[in-house]
Amino acid sequence: MPSALEDELFPSTPGKFKIERSHAMNRQFHRCFASTSTMFLWVLFLIALTASYLSFQSFVDSGSRYFSASWGGIQWEKQVRNSAQIHRSGGMSVLVTGAAGFVGTHVSLALKKRGDGVVGIDNFNSYYDPSLKKARRSLLETHGVFIVEGDINDNRLLDKLFDTVAFTHVMHLAAQAGVRYAMENPQSYVHSNIAGLVTILEVCKSANPQPSIVWASSSSVYGLNDNVPFSESDRTDQPASLYAATKKAGEEITHTYNHIYGLSITGLRFFTVYGPWGRPDMAYFSFTRNILQGKPITIYRGKNRVDLARDFTYIDDIVKGCLGSLDTSGKSTGSGGKKRGAAPYRIFNLGNTSPVTVPTLVNILERHLRTKAKKNVVDMPGNGDVPFTHANISLARRELGYKPTTDLQTGLKKFVRWYLSYYGYNHGKPVN
Repeated sequence: MPSALEDELFPSTPGKFKIERSHAMNRQFHRCFASTSTMFLWVLFLIALTASYLSFQSFVDSGSRYFSASWGGIQWEKQVRNSAQIHRSGGMSVLVTGAAGFVGTHVSLALKKRGDGVVGIDNFNSYYDPSLKKARRSLLETHGVFIVEGDINDNRLLDKLFDTVAFTHVMHLAAQAGVRYAMENPQSYVHSNIAGLVTILEVCKSANPQPSIVWASSSSVYGLNDNVPFSESDRTDQPASLYAATKKAGEEITHTYNHIYGLSITGLRFFTVYGPWGRPDMAYFSFTRNILQGKPITIYRGKNRVDLARDFTYIDDIVKGCLGSLDTSGKSTGSGGKKRGAAPYRIFNLGNTSPVTVPTLVNILERHLRTKAKKNVVDMPGNGDVPFTHANISLARRELGYKPTTDLQTGLKKFVRWYLSYYGYNHGKPVN
């Protein structure tokens, strides 16, 4: 049965198909086409509107990211350039990585005080209390050193820094420190000490002109070596910890970049650095905190109850070695990633040459703090620590004029004075 609509449009009278039916079909087709066209135009309009909104939202988001980023922009570039400005004849412009760290802070201050340009970079991670790093940053800012907050694995940030300033030198001190922490978070050591180092080297080798590089290796690379004192010519292929292994890998990697790209590179093997603004995870620092708080301290001893000994090196002596290395680094020979000749490659021990046992360290702290320590003496666990370190510094003395002058007694006295002041102690008691 035909529907009412069909009857209206197409009369069913026999022989009456005629022209009216054809006209009716055409009218319906045009009406349908007009409706479809209108709908199509509306769809196009909605698509265009949606695309415009998404484009605008993307613009807003990118603008928001730009303005909220910790680096970039005209003001940021101005701060970087001002901080990198050289204020002495024959001075250098130095990018210091890990600038809010212990050694980085002291090196940055020393460079700035003698008139060199200094720009720092630090990621302010939480390996230890970031508030101490922020306090160091405040100290640096009062002396005109600008620190960029960022990761050394961020090659876009590093490229931007080198586009902004033609650094003559890089003092690479950023690293994941600590021997024992490697057992908890091994990935952080690979990220910072290997991947981060490669990122720095990649940017430096592509720079034009290439900067000279001084970087922090570690006495831990000597590992299970038992030749005393440790010399740069001794074996370093038996690391006792992952931390040591990453530093040894760094020495091999830097040698490769020196060989292929003509980068001037100096590696410094630090021996147990201590002093004001030090790292809270270091024994002398935690001993001081616990003694003042009346908490017991744990003293490790080696096999056969032998006391552990370290070649404690005061921070001011380390700074002398760092600046001496920068001053004598020589020039990189590459340009735009292409080597044009041999460039210096050097490794130096920076130590004090006078190992002191850990119990002796504790006795000195007790005298300066006027408080007896509660001691737990236990056997050293198999966590990568070594029983002793002792630096042969004859090479650094000859090539850098390096000469440590601060003994442990004097250095710890300066550290304790700083500690009591920084943490608000008065005559051994916290100030309310």
